[in-house]
Amino acid sequence: MVLSCWAQAFRLGNPPVIRCWRWLAILVGASCFGPATVFAQIDPVKRELIQFGYNAAFEGHAPLSAYAFYYRNQPDFLQTNMTLRLAVAPTYLDSELGIRDALGQNTDLGIGLAGGGFADTYNEIRQGKFLPQQSFDGHDGEVSLSAYHLFNPGQTIPLNGLVRGIVHYSFYDQASQTADNFKLPDDMAAFKVRSGLRWGGREPTLFPALAMELSAWYQGEFRSSDDVYGFGDRRIQSQSHLFWGEAFLAYTLPRLHHSFNVNLTVGTTLNADRLSAYRLGGLLPMVAEFPLSLPGYYYQELSAKRFALFSGNYILPLDKARHWNLSATAATAYLDYLDGFEQPEHWNSGVGAGVFYASPTWRVMVGYGYGIDAIRSGGRGAHSIGFLLQIDLAPAREAFFKPEPPGPWRGIQRMFDVFGS
Repeated sequence: MVLSCWAQAFRLGNPPVIRCWRWLAILVGASCFGPATVFAQIDPVKRELIQFGYNAAFEGHAPLSAYAFYYRNQPDFLQTNMTLRLAVAPTYLDSELGIRDALGQNTDLGIGLAGGGFADTYNEIRQGKFLPQQSFDGHDGEVSLSAYHLFNPGQTIPLNGLVRGIVHYSFYDQASQTADNFKLPDDMAAFKVRSGLRWGGREPTLFPALAMELSAWYQGEFRSSDDVYGFGDRRIQSQSHLFWGEAFLAYTLPRLHHSFNVNLTVGTTLNADRLSAYRLGGLLPMVAEFPLSLPGYYYQELSAKRFALFSGNYILPLDKARHWNLSATAATAYLDYLDGFEQPEHWNSGVGAGVFYASPTWRVMVGYGYGIDAIRSGGRGAHSIGFLLQIDLAPAREAFFKPEPPGPWRGIQRMFDVFGS
């Protein structure tokens, strides 16, 4: 599970230790909208990954866009019917213990615990302008209980269902540039209910070679109270409801070895506010389970009550070993904006290209994005660069520690084996 956290830049003028932790806080995952971390089944595959992503904008003053986390999924944890999922970022921990068949045949139980700094941080962006005076830090803690059910055991494409209850507590703090007269939201508790159906699925990895998914989801958020904050001009609703669905296909052509994926995500809300609206923008594919990506835009630049997002990616190998590749991305979205965030046009589109290196251990991409309809001080259009990294620690460890006859160059050779195939 990708962490639902976000961080501002460190505060100027704080002691050195505080500045260091502020910088580390930047490197945490960020969800594109509230229910981005829903999974419909317990992952049965052992995984140990390091994920990193960063976007930098060329125009304007943008909030920092980055994530970094260690992900571990450990089947047979303590007992053969238990699976531990763990995601660790510098300031945040997200974990779940899955117990197979705990609620009956083909119905599993998940017990989750998560919390830490900057998970509920909010950055105000209106018509392409980041407003740090109206942005603030948010921290949280939560516990959850989940029921996972497999409806069609034995079938090639699984149909899984999820019901989850979450107790979530948020507390807020001023960010480095929050205005002194900007009232923070009151600390509050919330009860959330999530449910969904997923046919198929995809691995939590960067650019999967083969995957198919059709899914539909609901999340209800019931807060302990509504609240007026800011300059007295904005409200947190006592309850909000989100509905969204996704169709996704990733495929690798068997002869050409070209890979592509296409994705359609749609969503709507009832009683949406700033903290529960869908937020689109940026190109950080592992930032959430359902990343609402638009190349060239600031991360979470657009706030919407309803949206439809279509995107595609094509990867073209450049060498026989298929280590070096060219990647091309395009995305377009139709948005019904959140009140107060309206723009002249409902359509927003972006394109991107990059160089992608892949081996059993490493996946690295350096890319460029252009936001075709992004509003900037010079008119429409925005440029950005990005860096994505995934390290699979299992083959890296195997390459480094594999038994070989001793020799003066073995240590160096093994280090280079980790970087190659």
